[in-house]
This record gives sequence, C-alpha cells and structure tokens, in this order.
Amino acid sequence: MSALLRRVDVVSPALSYRPKPGSIPTQPGVYRFRDRTGRVVYVGKAKNLRARLSSYFQDIGNLHPRTATMVTTATSVEWTVVGTEVEALQLEYSWIKEYDPRFNVKYRDDKSYPWLAVTVSDEFPRVMVGRGAKRKGTRYFGPYSHAWAIRETVDILLRVFPMRSCTNGVFKRSSQIGRPCLLGYIDKCSAPCVGNISPEDHRAIVDDFCEFMAGRTRPFMKRIEQEMYAASEALDFEKAARLRDDLGAMNKALEKQAVVLGDGSDADVIALAEDPLEVAVQVFYVRGGRIRGQRGWVADRTDDGDTAALVEDFLLQLYAGVAPEDARDAVPREILVPALPGEHATFEQLLSDLRGSRVEIRVPQRGDKKALQATVARNATESLALHKTKRASDLTTRNRALAEIAEALELDEVPLRIECYDVSHIQGTQIVASMVVFEDGLARKGEYRRFVIKDQDGSDDVKAMHEVITRRFRRLLDEQARSELRPGDPDAGTGPMLVDPDTGRPRKFAYAPGLVVVDGGAPQVAAAQRALDELGIDDIPVCGLAKRLEEVWVPAKNGRDSEDPVILPRTSEGLYLLQRVRDEAHRFAIAHHRNRRSKSMVESLLDDVPGLGEVRRRTLLRHFGSLRKLRAATVEEIAAVPGVGPRTAAAIKEALGAGDGHNDAHG
Repeated sequence: MSALLRRVDVVSPALSYRPKPGSIPTQPGVYRFRDRTGRVVYVGKAKNLRARLSSYFQDIGNLHPRTATMVTTATSVEWTVVGTEVEALQLEYSWIKEYDPRFNVKYRDDKSYPWLAVTVSDEFPRVMVGRGAKRKGTRYFGPYSHAWAIRETVDILLRVFPMRSCTNGVFKRSSQIGRPCLLGYIDKCSAPCVGNISPEDHRAIVDDFCEFMAGRTRPFMKRIEQEMYAASEALDFEKAARLRDDLGAMNKALEKQAVVLGDGSDADVIALAEDPLEVAVQVFYVRGGRIRGQRGWVADRTDDGDTAALVEDFLLQLYAGVAPEDARDAVPREILVPALPGEHATFEQLLSDLRGSRVEIRVPQRGDKKALQATVARNATESLALHKTKRASDLTTRNRALAEIAEALELDEVPLRIECYDVSHIQGTQIVASMVVFEDGLARKGEYRRFVIKDQDGSDDVKAMHEVITRRFRRLLDEQARSELRPGDPDAGTGPMLVDPDTGRPRKFAYAPGLVVVDGGAPQVAAAQRALDELGIDDIPVCGLAKRLEEVWVPAKNGRDSEDPVILPRTSEGLYLLQRVRDEAHRFAIAHHRNRRSKSMVESLLDDVPGLGEVRRRTLLRHFGSLRKLRAATVEEIAAVPGVGPRTAAAIKEALGAGDGHNDAHG
C-alpha cells in the first residue's frame, strides 16, 4: 500500500486550525484527529481527503454539536493517502481497531452469543459450544440465540457424524486407560482416542459435519438417500436401516431451522432501530435458506449520520476483520440492508475479494427477503426497547440521572416527579396533548392524562402548550383549594391533602411535579413558564427538550439567558432519562390523536347512512378499533356487529368506499 502521511497541528480551539489551502491532497485516504495528549479521538475515510477534511474546518456553528465537540477536542489532524477506496476501507478498520477512538461508533454485543466451534487445527478435531472471541484454527458456525439449542442439534447429528466432542482431559484419560467414554459405546463418537478410527477417516467425518452445518445439506442428504436405497436393493437391510435413521436425524436437525428463503440462498439480513442517542442492530444469518444464527449489537450514536452512514459503519466492523480462512462461511453471497451505504460498490469489491466470489449488497424490495428483513427490524426494535428498559430499571442509574438533571438545571432538589407535555395535530385539526408522569425515574402510567385543545383552531403549538399547562396547574390550585388543609393555614402542616377525604382515592391533579418538561425548544418553554407565572406559581421549574439536537432549554429568568440551551453530555444518564420522558409523551399524544381522528372520520363518513345513529357509530368503532380495520371488514363482518343488519352493513361499506380518498396521515 503506497501512502503519504501528513500531520497538521491545531494551534487553537478557535476556528483557526484549517490546514493551508491546497495542502490536503484530493486522493482517497484515511484521516485521524488527535487530542492534546496525542490520543486518536476519531478516524474517518474519504474518497477526496481535501473535500472531507475541509467540511470540518468551517464555522463551528454550522457543525452538528457532536461533530463540533470532536473538532474542538482535537488538537491535530493527520491523513494517509492510499491507492484505492478499498484500501481506505481496510486502513480505516485497522486504525479503528488499533486506536478505539472515542468519537467513532462502536457496536458492542448486547449479550454474549454462543457459537458452534470445530477445532479443525487439532489432529482429531473436536465439536463444542463456545462464547466470546474467535480463535485461530477453529471453524465457527452461528452465532445462535441459546446454547441449549446448539447442544440439542449436535446431540442429534453425532449419530450421523460420530466425531469427537470430548474435552482434552477426557480424551487423554481415555487414551491412557484404553477405553472410550460413554459416547464411544453408544455410537455417538468414532472413538479416535483408542485408535478405532484413523486421523484421515475422522477428518473426513469432520469435513462432512462442517459441510452440513454450513448449509450445504442437499447433496449430502441425497447421497445418504442413494446409499440407503442401494443397501436395500443389495438386501443389506441393517445398513439401510442405519442410513434411514441417519437421514431421519438430519431431517430432525433441519426441522429446528425454519426455511425462510425458498430459493435456498445464503444471506446476512441486517436491520436497525435507532433514536437520537442510540442504535440497535440485528443480523439474521441465513444459509441454505434457513436461519442458522442471530446476533445483536447496541451502540451510542456519535454524530447526526443517517441510516446509510450507520449501515456503513456496521458493515465495516462486521466484515473487515474476518480472517481469510473464515471468509467463505462468514461472508455470504448476499447482504440485505435497510439502506445502501454511500460507498456500497467499494464494500462489494472489498467483500468479494475477501470471499473469493461475487458479493452483493442490496435493499430488498419485495417477497420473502423483504418480509424477513421486516422480522429482523422488529427484533432490532425490541432489542433497543429491552436495552433501554434494563438501563432504566437500575436504581443506581436512575438516581444518577435525576442528580445530573438537578445539577444541570440548577434545581434546589432532585426532581422525583417529572411531568412531560406534548402536542399533536394534523394541519391544525384534532389538536390534542398528552401529560406523562415519571416518578423516581420510572413511568407511572396510571397518572397519565390526555387533553383536547379547545380554545384554538390553528396549528400554533405554542398557544396549545400554554393552554395545556394552564389547565393542568389550574386544576392543581383547585385541588389544593378543596383540600381540608391548605398551604398558609395555621394548621396546614406538611401541605394540602393529596387524598380525597370522601373516596379515599388520590386526587388526580393534587401532586405538584418537581420538574415540568415540554416537547420543544425555547418558544414552548416560554409559553409554559408564562402559564405558570399567570397562575402565580413560582416554585415549579420548567425545561424543554428539542428533538433535533437533544438540547435542553430553560426559561429566561433569574438572570439566566435562554438564548443558549443547556448541553448535557451525550453519555449523560440525565439526558437519557429526559429523552425517555419526552418520547413517551410523544407516543402517548400520537396514540390519543389517532384515536380521536379515527373516531371523527368514522362519524363524518357515516353521517348519511340511514338508520345509523351516534350509539351504533361508537359501537362500530369500538368493535373494529380503527377506521382502517372497519374499511377492511367485509359486509358480513360488519353485519355481525350487534345492532347492525345486512342492509345497514351494505350501506356502511358503500359509504366507506366513497371515503377512501381521506388522508390517513398523522401529525
């Protein structure tokens, strides 16, 4: 690899560190940013080094905050020119692996996956279940979700492929005493430990086993079937019966792996689930049309790259480190991704060279492969949700998150109760809002509330937020006023009664939050603060979380300037908790909006259906759950709803068909 190395020292964290004009080459290459201690903090590649590096040396305000943090953390940059884009990919992977830069995306396993391993470098190779890093001289299959599933499959196949599966200690001890272990006696091992089989013949069994596990099952099973029929015709019924049992064992092993691709192709199916802070990746390994393994990763996002950029980072880490001897099994002919990386042709060339045959990277558009990727995507979504749940369920982590929020927002005390508000609408219609509650860092769904915005017809989120906050905290004041003991009374004690003395139930709006969070930036925060000021409430802090850059906005008061948001570190547990609260409020508002919109559309479409009143319209919506499901129902299914006969059902179906042009989007 021919290369040119050039280093440029950054003399200041200000924007005076751009390399001299024309000093950066225009060839493809790889670059490294280093901090003041000399540690590499970011590695990247480029088709054109000058164009890519110049994008970093611009007005800092135009950069994404995470990119700006990286650039200002660095104090020098250096680059290496290479001959081709494939060489750039290879060098980028090598440097990421060597330096472990803090600003590069690092996909880490969300759990330790078991592998099926065959120690092919041994004189008598052994099949075993293992975890962790791969070792040289061992051939791997999988990874699989559960170790017991591998052991079950191996136990079945050992009667067909009686290869060694014992540990070195058991093997050595059997050799010394001249007697095989139990597996040798029940024909699940050819007993190489006592010389019952030569190394060459045992190696042949191992090769057949590896071929079978690699997915090349049809030729092998066809050969066994032909041998079975030949033995039967030769009247060697004992051998035929043994081969029949072998064939049954292999079919039983294959039954555990469902056929997902009817063409019997080999593919790795990749899907992502992402949010502004993290990304989860799932891969299904399909060989011979069957799912042979599954694996998942979770990574912190380090910049504002889109899905294609995330796929590019993942492909590099997944395949670039594959050893040449493992490439045939590890790199399939086809890699299915949710979005093509920007340099997918370069990736295809790199992987094709590694595998020794053509490798295609593509986005499935239809059929079995599209459906399979949807399944993988669901797994990725569930994996990300599970990761977040595990992270949120840790008491120490929750306490640290609340403490970080209190410190960043300069609160007098930790906000044990957080309320978050979000507004949802579509083009100014069906405006609704949500209130979600987190106590001690955990969702309290029984405390959630929904609002229908009454006093405006437009799509002004700021006015809607002002109305919601006003209504919620006016109820707080009303509940306090209705309490038997109120703040300020001589006998008030600790404050208002939070339990209704007549029913014994908690008052719905009597609990004051330790922090109000609104979904939005400075305008929404100002509206919320104005609503509290108008009500005379001055002891409840307010902040907002803007979606695009995950900035925390606070009101301009007490000498604080609201022009600049509070920036929490990307790895902050406090930011993570605020994001979860905001996302939950958004989800709850969207669900409320959809329900109201669906009900409204049903009512408007069915207004002119003779004999269909308000009660039966509500019954229809309650029965089918949504307008989409009602539209998909047949006349017979509609007629089965209590109170709806065949004639009315036909009229309903006709009315819904006439309304198919309605837009079903949501805001």
